[in-house]
Amino acid sequence: MFTNTDINFEALKRKAYNGRWATLEDGIIPLTAADPDFRMSEEIEKGIIEYIKDGYLSYGPFSGIPEFKKSVAKHFNVEKKGSFTPDNVLAVNSAAQGMFLIAKYVLQPGDEAIIFDPVDFLFKKTVDAVGGTIRLCPVDSKTGDIDFEMLVSLISPKTKLISICNPHNPVGRVYSKEVLKKISEIAAAHDLWVMSDEIWSDIVYDNIEFNTYSSVSEEAKRKSFTVFGFSKSFGIAGLRIGAVLCNDQELLDDFTEKSNFNSTIEGVSTLSQIAASVAIEKAKPWFKDFLTHLQHNRDLAYAMLNNSGILAPNHPEATFVIFPKIQNGLSSDAFAQHVLQEGKVAIVPGSERWFGKGAEGHVRICFSTSHEILKEGLHRIINSF
Repeated sequence: MFTNTDINFEALKRKAYNGRWATLEDGIIPLTAADPDFRMSEEIEKGIIEYIKDGYLSYGPFSGIPEFKKSVAKHFNVEKKGSFTPDNVLAVNSAAQGMFLIAKYVLQPGDEAIIFDPVDFLFKKTVDAVGGTIRLCPVDSKTGDIDFEMLVSLISPKTKLISICNPHNPVGRVYSKEVLKKISEIAAAHDLWVMSDEIWSDIVYDNIEFNTYSSVSEEAKRKSFTVFGFSKSFGIAGLRIGAVLCNDQELLDDFTEKSNFNSTIEGVSTLSQIAASVAIEKAKPWFKDFLTHLQHNRDLAYAMLNNSGILAPNHPEATFVIFPKIQNGLSSDAFAQHVLQEGKVAIVPGSERWFGKGAEGHVRICFSTSHEILKEGLHRIINSF
């Protein structure tokens, strides 16, 4: 499994957008958007087909169908040390939408949100979209280490939210229980909300322990939301399915009401929820093989880049992206353009647009493809100079 022969390139060239196969000229290898090159598991495909066999696609409950809520709660409780009930789960139209709805619920125009730098661009975009003000807290671009003194110094009377990305995109850090507990203590001391984006939390290597944020302390359960999605782990990005979880039921009920889910304005495709439920309940064996493949690719990417003299890699504990530092003095944009033109490989520059000011001097390379494609792509990058 997970070799070149398992990839349907014709399908990818028709369907894989977002900077990938369908948007690039033939001959270019995309190591860009964080989306697997492999098809979803057969269990998910069969689950979708089985669900529509009777010909009905009726309205579901506005907050999510029971199968979905039950499976997500169980997944977090078993795999991530959570303590959620099915009622603590709200189905949303992608993790990205969950982030936006949380920002909209928590922030008024002019309120401040602290986000880490570098981090995925959606953190900034969702705060900007609701009129909030960003305060950037630098993290180490190789390790993801947080400067807690800096974090505290950024808090003002206008601060309402700390947003964390765990595991961290693009650095690949898994934050320990101790680190998360420290964040919860700071948030509680200043009566702040916390949003934890945990979309990458299935893809963790070397048996490193993952703790969902709300599990680390009683303080963490207060005024916190967790965001989850299925696009990374199970390759179903096109179904646009995610979840918001919250241990405080009154809080989640209020969030659900104010986010317009108690009507037909909001709500998520039942088909997408069925696919996600089947993924959790029946596709875990497929996922474990996928995770093993990704860890081998992580090791390959690290080894090749570490010996390249061109890029100095970090060592991701999670995710399927690597975030090496440019060694030859080029800017992130110039490096990515050079690699595209001379090496015929598309990568994501560590520019402010994508990851914030702290990403400059880096590029992000996605390795959720075959061993063969990754090796060829990295060879092209290294040999293009």
